Amino acid sequence: MKQFLAIAFFCLLSIPVPAQDDKEGTKDPSLFTRMPGFHIYNFEELEFNKYEFPVAADKLQPVEGHHLYYDYYANDNIQLPSGLQIARNYSNAAKKIGGQVIYEFDDGGIQNTVLKLVSNGTETWAHISAGGNGMYKVNIIEKQLMNQSVVADANSMLKSIRETGKVALYGIYFDSGKSVLKPESQTALQEISKLLKANASLKLYVVGHTDNTGSFESNIKLSNDRAAAVVNELVTKFAIDASRLRPWGDGPTAPVATNDTEAGKALNRRVELVKQ
Repeated sequence: MKQFLAIAFFCLLSIPVPAQDDKEGTKDPSLFTRMPGFHIYNFEELEFNKYEFPVAADKLQPVEGHHLYYDYYANDNIQLPSGLQIARNYSNAAKKIGGQVIYEFDDGGIQNTVLKLVSNGTETWAHISAGGNGMYKVNIIEKQLMNQSVVADANSMLKSIRETGKVALYGIYFDSGKSVLKPESQTALQEISKLLKANASLKLYVVGHTDNTGSFESNIKLSNDRAAAVVNELVTKFAIDASRLRPWGDGPTAPVATNDTEAGKALNRRVELVKQ
């Protein structure tokens, strides 16, 4: 079976490790890292497909959207985790960013977990199927075709900043046209604070980005206001020194995708952390 989302929103396993011996051209999905000591043996991506997720005994829920399918195989000479351990890692990771476990079941010694995450207008489903034999499968459906680039933890943020000078975040949420942070943003903000506290010399531009809906002037103001809201929250709630952060709004001037589709617009609405 096949697929899941994220977002992002942002969802990581407890011990991220670099990919080893992956199938050429593949990488982990946005929301999840893999179990330590595993590599991607096979991967399939379909722009639009239907996958039927088990949601109860003898009941399947068809979900349509962007479909990702992964086969993970254990590397040589590792202690193999049980299927239950693999499934629990994924379900715990999803819960940490507001996801829910829809259904869990054992199918002839194969542990199955179905997860669902609704974030920033995107609904993502995932089905993890794992035994204790060194192999497991992950099927993901991103229901609204949002190819989320969520970064969920401080280590991943730091890695991106070191490699590219910035990191794009999709786990900071606002209502449409507003600059008041939604409660769902707290997980991402906490990870930003961890990043800054663990790297005392790091200074950041906090840059707001919008899609092209509305006037240019209103989007520039909105992106500035949203960036300022993030800085204010980090300073007042997480005790980050204000001198280490500078808000800025780029509005619609630096898109990362087309604004001609809803999926593209969703990717363009983001906050970026840029190293000063």
